[in-house]
Amino acid sequence: MAQTPGVEQNNGPIHRTKVRYVTPESILSVRNLTTSFRMNEGWNPVVKNISFDIAPRETVAIVGESGSGKSVTSLSIMRLLPKKLSRIGGQVLFRNRDLLSLPEEEMRQVRGNEISMIFQEPMTSLNPIFPIGKQIAEALTVHRHMSKAEEHAEVIRLLEKVRIPNAKSRFAEYPHQFSGGMRQRVMIAMALASRPKLLIADEPTTALDVTIQGQILDLIKALQEEEGMAVLFITHDMGVVAEIADRTIVMFRGDVVETDSTNRIFEQGKHPYTRALISAVPRLGSMGDREVPMRFPLVDVASGQRQDVADITNTVDKARQPVLNVRDLTVRFDIRSGIFQRKVGAVHAVEKISFNLFQGETLALVGESGCGKSTTGRSVTRLVTPTDGDITLDGHDMMKADGFELRNLRRSIQMVFQDPFASLNPRMRVGNAIAEPYVEHGLGTADQAREKAADLMEKVGLSANEMTRFPHEFSGGQRQRVAIARALMLDPKIIVADEAVSALDVSIKAQVCNLLLDLQQSLNLAFLFISHDMAVVERVSHRVAVMFLGEIVEMGPRAAVFGNPQHSYTRKLMSAVPDPDPARRSIKRNLQSDEIKSPIRSTDYVAPIRKYREVSEGHIVQIENIALR
Repeated sequence: MAQTPGVEQNNGPIHRTKVRYVTPESILSVRNLTTSFRMNEGWNPVVKNISFDIAPRETVAIVGESGSGKSVTSLSIMRLLPKKLSRIGGQVLFRNRDLLSLPEEEMRQVRGNEISMIFQEPMTSLNPIFPIGKQIAEALTVHRHMSKAEEHAEVIRLLEKVRIPNAKSRFAEYPHQFSGGMRQRVMIAMALASRPKLLIADEPTTALDVTIQGQILDLIKALQEEEGMAVLFITHDMGVVAEIADRTIVMFRGDVVETDSTNRIFEQGKHPYTRALISAVPRLGSMGDREVPMRFPLVDVASGQRQDVADITNTVDKARQPVLNVRDLTVRFDIRSGIFQRKVGAVHAVEKISFNLFQGETLALVGESGCGKSTTGRSVTRLVTPTDGDITLDGHDMMKADGFELRNLRRSIQMVFQDPFASLNPRMRVGNAIAEPYVEHGLGTADQAREKAADLMEKVGLSANEMTRFPHEFSGGQRQRVAIARALMLDPKIIVADEAVSALDVSIKAQVCNLLLDLQQSLNLAFLFISHDMAVVERVSHRVAVMFLGEIVEMGPRAAVFGNPQHSYTRKLMSAVPDPDPARRSIKRNLQSDEIKSPIRSTDYVAPIRKYREVSEGHIVQIENIALR
């Protein structure tokens, strides 16, 4: 056996290199990989002297938060980094060939043929002007030299293999005609076209709904068994790692801090950062019968010690009038076609939903992409004009409000969006961005606005000295804190948090959720919390409303909905949540691979009358075989 360098825990914060034995069956052996980027006149190392091996049919996960170097590691292996701005050292031995020393032409034969890669965002990887069938066939043309008829048949086979319904009819469709989950399946089909020996999956499920994520994980496991390939899986989610990985490599700031079998990582993780990542994963069912939300546990990365968090003590006074009352809210978007742009149909985004929200309460709207939850959030703030229904905000009729009155009402209801970088002006300093609503509404002078903005910066865990920075100078979690501070500038009674933590790393997600809970307790805020993450929703909400195809199919107190889910769609969402337990690695959920049904209806469509039954006090469920039509 050949001796190769590896890693070992020592008394310092980072594992140091030692010699360990590796079986010659390893399909990929990375040796002392170091990647640096050009910074001004020097080179800044972002991946530092890391080593690991992957055997055939094995799944190895590289886990770490944004900036840890895990994606740079995968791009270094594939030699996809810009040559003038990066420098890669060490060895990457694939089937006894050093990929770093191969001529570019030989490396092109390796990429997409022997090693394939799935990227995090399929829409940026797929060409929007070519049909997906043609894009998959391109890999066959380059690497397998088939005839047109053979290519067409093989593409259909691949689409069926990745469980895309009606594969033959979808061959000629374009990327924008597929949902996010189906686009990711197309990327997997493309990666599998040449039957690679190694598949590198770089955050392939991060942006997906929980059910689609479950389907993709099951799919990768099934295809690995069928094709016999090795998988290098890159993620920041330890729940995903537990379900898919045989071995786990933990990276922190460019270093490998711990590597071991996934079972031992979860049961006996030694490094503080490993324990911090595991502790930050919310576990479904951890709340029991608790009625009020609970803060997320935090772990100090330097010491690995669990930080105690105080319990939430505020209760919701439902004897008072709700601060928000929504009745029979309906939102439809017209579809027009032809020279005269006649109406030919409509997207029934939200269909006669009703709910109320009390001061100091969190109502969570959950469901997959396309279910109408974000449209609901935008409708109650009147960023989208509802087609029908009633919205009462603190006793005022939002549907009749217009112009100056609507502007004043919006002071009471503010929104925090999923992507803070897109919602902040990149040319405006964050202090000015936070102060702007205060000035625009004429609530005080510029000096008073700056003083209040500085106070809010401190309140959300940032320093007032950072007010002169621009958004790009903050991390994702810090930018979300800036967005929250801006939403608080007008002293609102309600905050609509639209997937406000979905794109964040697990530990940052825990910090931001705790911040929202702290602000709710101190300011008595009401939250309309929009999310597809059931484990997070269970932790932060008082009540939960489950949406499907624009309708609420189940709603009730959090403990009732999670403890006794009645609707099949609610159970489907809950069963898809990754559980940070390696014992579940062999379990397959057998989730249906069908896309969520289309909300497009013809012009003569009449929505049927929905019937609900009350399971317990405040817990209602739509009668089955009506919503899931």
